[in-house]
Amino acid sequence: MAGGVVVSSGGGKDYPGKLTMFVLFACIVAATGGLIFGYDIGISGGVTSMNPFLMKFFPSVYHKEQEAERNQSNQYCKFDSQLLTMFTSSLYLAALVASFCAATVTRVAGRKWSMFGGGVTFLVGAALNGAAKDVVMLILGRVLLGIGVGFANQAVPVYLSEMAPARLRGMLNIGFQLMITIGILCANLINYGTAKIKGGWGWRVSLALAAVPAAIIAVGALFLPDTPNSLIDRGYTEDAKRMLKRVRGTEDVEEEYNDLVAASEESKLVAHPWSNILQPRYRPQLVMAIAIPMFQQLTGINVIMFYAPVLFKTLGFADDASLMSAVITGLVNVFATFVSIVTVDRLGRRKLFLQGGTQMLACQIVVGSLIGAKFGFSGVAEIPKAYAAIVVLFICAYVAGFAWSWGPLGWLVPSEIFPLEIRSAGQSINVSVNMLCTFIIAQAFLPMLCRFKFILFFFFGAWVVVMTIFVALFLPETKNVPIEEMVLVWKAHWYWGRFIRDEDVHVGADLEMPSANGNGKVGAGKLGGMQ
Repeated sequence: MAGGVVVSSGGGKDYPGKLTMFVLFACIVAATGGLIFGYDIGISGGVTSMNPFLMKFFPSVYHKEQEAERNQSNQYCKFDSQLLTMFTSSLYLAALVASFCAATVTRVAGRKWSMFGGGVTFLVGAALNGAAKDVVMLILGRVLLGIGVGFANQAVPVYLSEMAPARLRGMLNIGFQLMITIGILCANLINYGTAKIKGGWGWRVSLALAAVPAAIIAVGALFLPDTPNSLIDRGYTEDAKRMLKRVRGTEDVEEEYNDLVAASEESKLVAHPWSNILQPRYRPQLVMAIAIPMFQQLTGINVIMFYAPVLFKTLGFADDASLMSAVITGLVNVFATFVSIVTVDRLGRRKLFLQGGTQMLACQIVVGSLIGAKFGFSGVAEIPKAYAAIVVLFICAYVAGFAWSWGPLGWLVPSEIFPLEIRSAGQSINVSVNMLCTFIIAQAFLPMLCRFKFILFFFFGAWVVVMTIFVALFLPETKNVPIEEMVLVWKAHWYWGRFIRDEDVHVGADLEMPSANGNGKVGAGKLGGMQ
């Protein structure tokens, strides 16, 4: 078996078992790891639009903003400051580095301890930020927040994919993205409230309250069970069998258990997953681990969510109105994510990707055109309230399109495609690419807004075209496929099949090899029913 990937002999059918309350509760608790990431995304843009915060830490930005408002000068450039964007994006650079350390912790100690470590580190960072006296203390706190995010984002999607039954994996995994959106919404509501605090210290409350989601995941992780996959991989085979019976709600787990043991034995033959992942047979997974998180950030969503209050302020909304507009987009984000939860295991991943991409593209063209028509290249204009409301409406439609496609699926698909022997390394690449692209875009957005003006929306729209074509051609459907059988999906694909030799696929005698059809889905054979 040394040469290939082990997959189940179950012919792609569901293993015996059901969604137990035990699994549902474990997945809900684990998914709260998304709260810390979401809370930070929402809180960052809010505090950077609060004048007392800018006056204390970024006075040059505050004065530039005031001058722009007095003189009705270029609205595109009034927030352009590398120090300000470094405050926001330093977290993502720290998360990038931390995700590589988290891969080792996740593999050696189990997924739950990565979540616990992430929660505790985020808690310390929240305390530092809430008590910050200067920019150095502020950015140090952000770095600790980033380490927490890196650990949580590395462990949570993998944990959810391993615990969930194959037929419900999409729904349960998207709980992570749902918690991210709830975190963003809570942050927006908190910013709206703290901005009204007299005395100018509301930003401290906003930053310090990050300790709440951090405490939730840190304490929750202590009560989480280990996944059967992780227990087997660490040598606790009897514990793993007991846990598998408990999570599946049945004694009839022998087939799935044997598949997990076989996959673990295969993984132990891989001494260096970081070098093995470069082998041709893992080419499809490696490409997806890089392309999907990169494309997720190039949709331009974090531009909207990071800087929603700043963006709406630029559009001419007052301070309160800009924060309220961010609350509105946050609500849309949460409710649209439920659409994905309900449909992802019925419609599949590809249809949601393609529909969401089309919707986002249309909205970016409209928003860019509306802003361009008013501000032009000068960046000087008065926008009527009705006109601004139309812009917000299309931004909300854009957020909805993202929230049921690239938002949740950008985390789901990479977490479900890796075989066990390279799963931790693959997820680390996924998280680190996500954080690197987030860092670059967060660092570059305000200077790009200043220089590209409204063309920036068309820039991200062009990327949406590229990523939608990429999904149409190169991403096969993965719904309902057990994780350890995913190699058959790649083998059957019109393009990726050429990288996977027949001897790289180990299947039982009763499992037929599916053939590839033109759309990249599994075609003939016993897996045909998974489409």
